[in-house]
Amino acid sequence: MRLRFLYLLILLATVCAQPLVAQKKEMKEADKYFNSFEYALALDAYKKLMERKEPDAYLLERIADSYRLMNNSKEAEFWYAQAAGFENVTPASIFYYAEAAKRNGNYEKAKEMYTSYARRVPEQATMAMEKAASCDTASFWTNRPLSYEIAVEEKLNSSGVDFSPIQLPNGDMVFSSDRLPTDDSKKKERFNWTGNGFVQLYYASMKEDSTWSEPSPLSEEINTEFHNGPAAFLPKENTLYFTRTNSVKRSQSKVNTDPTSWVNRGGGKGTGNINRHEIFTARRNGEEWVDIKPFKYNKPQEYSVGHPAITPDGKLLYFVSDMPGGQGETDIYYSERQPDGNWGEPVNAGEVINTSGRESFPSIGGDGKLYFSSDGHVGLGGLDIFRAEGEHGSWTRVQNLMYPLNTSRDDLGIVVDSSGTKGWLSSGRTSESGYDNIYKFREVNVECTLVGQTYEMVDQPGTHIKKRVMVDNVLLQLFEENVGSMVETHSDSTGNFNYKVEAGMQYTIRGSKKGYLTQTILFTPDCRFSIDSLLVEMIMYRDTPNVPIVLENIFYDLDKHDIRPDAAIELDKLVRILKANPTIRIELSSHTDSRQTRKYNQDLSERRAQAAVDYIVSKGIDRKRLVAKGYGETRLRNKCADFVECSEEDHQVNRRTEFKIISK
Repeated sequence: MRLRFLYLLILLATVCAQPLVAQKKEMKEADKYFNSFEYALALDAYKKLMERKEPDAYLLERIADSYRLMNNSKEAEFWYAQAAGFENVTPASIFYYAEAAKRNGNYEKAKEMYTSYARRVPEQATMAMEKAASCDTASFWTNRPLSYEIAVEEKLNSSGVDFSPIQLPNGDMVFSSDRLPTDDSKKKERFNWTGNGFVQLYYASMKEDSTWSEPSPLSEEINTEFHNGPAAFLPKENTLYFTRTNSVKRSQSKVNTDPTSWVNRGGGKGTGNINRHEIFTARRNGEEWVDIKPFKYNKPQEYSVGHPAITPDGKLLYFVSDMPGGQGETDIYYSERQPDGNWGEPVNAGEVINTSGRESFPSIGGDGKLYFSSDGHVGLGGLDIFRAEGEHGSWTRVQNLMYPLNTSRDDLGIVVDSSGTKGWLSSGRTSESGYDNIYKFREVNVECTLVGQTYEMVDQPGTHIKKRVMVDNVLLQLFEENVGSMVETHSDSTGNFNYKVEAGMQYTIRGSKKGYLTQTILFTPDCRFSIDSLLVEMIMYRDTPNVPIVLENIFYDLDKHDIRPDAAIELDKLVRILKANPTIRIELSSHTDSRQTRKYNQDLSERRAQAAVDYIVSKGIDRKRLVAKGYGETRLRNKCADFVECSEEDHQVNRRTEFKIISK
């Protein structure tokens, strides 16, 4: 009996152990896929395990990591959140949780997780808190979008990844895509990293109605059986510069970045291999691509060289590499064309451009500026597109293009026209799976509100202090300079008025009321957001003859009568008054304080008055309408005569330029 009982226990233990053995085997198989960078296969294996065993932190982290490395931030955030509920979750998963949340625009959660990571890993606290702070910036930019129209290019896109468009001189498009071939005769091999096809270069011609033809792959001279793209085109030499991925045997445990997939780990076509980029050129000869040549500095056994961008003169080639000695994971480099036609040694573009993160996808805009993507500069999440001014390794400014050109997802591969206001870009902004699509964009004028006031400045009795008094019922006519149209309104009882205006348009506001001189204001709104409002003030002057009107802010250098730039701005206002009131004739007078001799002050004021009149005449006003008069120190407005001690402010009251109407 006892022997039978012992046999039963052994049998039960064997039966119970069999699932555990099977689970260990399945986990080992899943890990093998993961460590071979075959994340699509690894994900399927890990999810099957989820059906057979109680989830733990390790399994949840592996699923989350697989989604992250496949660029699916939505699923990655979900699975990292599950893993974060376990006490033994790794700090790295907390960091990746934050990164995924930021990519999804979940900035509050990202900020929380970055802060948590800072507490767990004190040596990384500075970096983590900077990233937490960047969430506030990203949220601010997202809530104040710039004015762009953005639309998906349906005809160019597929269910896979479509990115990095370039436009040929005839308007046709070349871009990169990992779509599976539609031709049944072609081999539909899948890339086990993503589960999609391999990246190839595609061509689409622009039709007369500005739509696109069905994209087709470039010839086999360009597209090999592995990854090809992105590319750049040099019209001057009819030459395509393009990226080609080489799968080489991994010779070290710590591998370099694989820019093909925009993630932090390299992955080859098969187990034990790693992807490395190389640059090639091909010359276009009619419909064919010929003279395929490798870039002199390709070195796939050691590092990647890819993502070419060529200047229109063909003298500078920018590209991306993870070669030793860079600033971060991938940097932007450049080579200069030598007199013999060869390319010079690669030079790092410098720390203004490059960061400790990933810089990639450079392009030369039609405006001559360098555009590139980065996750190292402050951005909205993932890769953002930046614009840089300068060249070679000398850069003065790097600017985030902000929302909506950038989003919390990856944004990359931009084409910009000569105005810098329209073009194409690729982005994963609307993709649930993290796949990129190609979008067209153009800047549009922002409509904002102009808020205006009409008032006059009136002397307070017994003082030289002026008081602002609102002027109501002023007829206000708004002219669009480029269009000629007019909108009318009147200032209300408090002197206020408003118009809807568009940024970048040139406007003139003409204000008129009986008893006042007609006034005009020229302006070009610089509003960036529809919620912006612009304040415009119109000072109304009485048209009463022989009543002096002080021109504010007319200053001269000490003992000089030349018209300074700041004085010219005020005199330009008087020119507009004279043009708006063509029947008036004025005396323009200059006054000094009591310092210096009477004769000196008289001569100086006369020269200053004449200089002001000459300036006004140079702006098209008939000299017969102007009389220059210098009064020196004879018409002081206060007690500050000779030998009276006064402050500089009191003396300034006397140093003035005035005009008065002497006839209508």
